[in-house]
Amino acid sequence: MTEQQKESSARVEETSAAVGSSPESAKKSAASTPAKPPRHGVAGIALGAIAIAIALAAGVSLYTWGKHQASSQLAMSDSLSSQLETLQQQQKQQQDAFTTLLNQQAAQLNAATTARDQLAKELKEVQQKVAMISGSDAKTWLLAQADFLVKLAGRKLWSDQDVTTAAALLKSADASLADMNDPSLIGARRAITEDIATLSALTQTDYDGIILKLNQLTNQVDNLHLADNNTDDSPMDADSAELSSSLTEWRQNLVKSWDSFMDSFITIRRRDESAVPLLAPNQDIYLRENIRSRLLIAVQAVPRHQSDVYKQSLENVATWVRAYYDTNDASTRAFLEELNNLSQQNINMDVPETLKSQPVMEKLVQTRVRNLMAQSASNSAAPVPAPAPAPAPAPAPAPAPAPAPAPAPAPEHTTTAQPATPDSAAPAAAQGE
Repeated sequence: MTEQQKESSARVEETSAAVGSSPESAKKSAASTPAKPPRHGVAGIALGAIAIAIALAAGVSLYTWGKHQASSQLAMSDSLSSQLETLQQQQKQQQDAFTTLLNQQAAQLNAATTARDQLAKELKEVQQKVAMISGSDAKTWLLAQADFLVKLAGRKLWSDQDVTTAAALLKSADASLADMNDPSLIGARRAITEDIATLSALTQTDYDGIILKLNQLTNQVDNLHLADNNTDDSPMDADSAELSSSLTEWRQNLVKSWDSFMDSFITIRRRDESAVPLLAPNQDIYLRENIRSRLLIAVQAVPRHQSDVYKQSLENVATWVRAYYDTNDASTRAFLEELNNLSQQNINMDVPETLKSQPVMEKLVQTRVRNLMAQSASNSAAPVPAPAPAPAPAPAPAPAPAPAPAPAPAPEHTTTAQPATPDSAAPAAAQGE
């Protein structure tokens, strides 16, 4: 306020004091003070009116400013209320989502607990069966092992014709039955013993030695000498046809000339052996390779016990050697002699078509296993108490809504309410939870 306003206020106060004084004091003052001219009274009234107008203007201004502040605070309060409602709605949505997720997790936990209990029950049943099998009837495993060894011996005997391995497998099966120390298995052991005796009586052929001899013959093919096909084309019974130089022997010379002329029409050659086929010089290597291939076929036929293929290959080799090579040579004669000895070897093996122990062991295994399975079924039929399912966790209680914040005091200057944003509402919702 300016100095003029301060002076006007002082005058208004003096005027109010003068007006508010009692009539007696007015009379005393009027009596004690001389009467002033009427000009000063008019001026005081004007000043009082001005002061009253100023006071009224100030009151109106204060009222208007207060009303404006009240409307600003009301707008701010409405904005805060809307923000609070928004935060409460977001908190409720998050609480519903959290409750739904918690219920889903509780359902999954219940399902997992049920599956675990079921697996535990099945595992317990399997453990009981294994304990029963391993503890009560361990001898069944020895019986099954013996049956497997007998079947494997049959496969080795008929597929590979390996008599030695088959006999060893049968002996191992008999040892397994002996470990069981069961008198009821005497029949099975007797059958196995008879099969072992039958295999031991078979004639053993040295197949490896035959194969080694055939390989040695293959290496000796290069030492064979070809037969000499050069022969004299002149008649074997031809006489000497030389003419004499003496004139006295003109008659003999004429006869010889006539005979020579007549012999040129008909020629007689005598052969005591059949004609040897001619072989070109560059065909020698092919002949040797053919002989080697036939010997290789014979080697492959030995472990397969193909007697026909074996003998046919050796006969072909012997025929080719006699036809194209010198049979008077020592190496050729030794080669043919070894071929003859090998062709007389019997590579077949008369193995028995069946083993007596196989049906006996198969019947024993079926009987024992059937009894064992029946015992397992009777033991598993007993009721097993199932574990009680775990209780489902109770859902967490919903948090109470946060109390509404108190309205902030009105600032001295006019402010504009800002709308709530998701960034500002999220921390508030998290704090409320």
